[in-house]
Amino acid sequence: MLTTSSDQPAKLQFGPNSFRVIRAGRYVPCAVTGEPIELEALRYWSAEHQEAYASCEIATRRLTGQA
Repeated sequence: MLTTSSDQPAKLQFGPNSFRVIRAGRYVPCAVTGEPIELEALRYWSAEHQEAYASCEIATRRLTGQA
């Protein structure tokens, strides 16, 4: 069975203001919850930790050590 790139998570390189797609896909998993985040909806990440977050609350908790 063949899978398409949309079936697999994307691999991204996170910068301070943007991200670069390393491997095509439609989503990335949240580093805390594991829930899929559509690339079009991705707004929160850490360039330092190279992680994506589903919401600003999750990002804040993670980056302040509360997650």
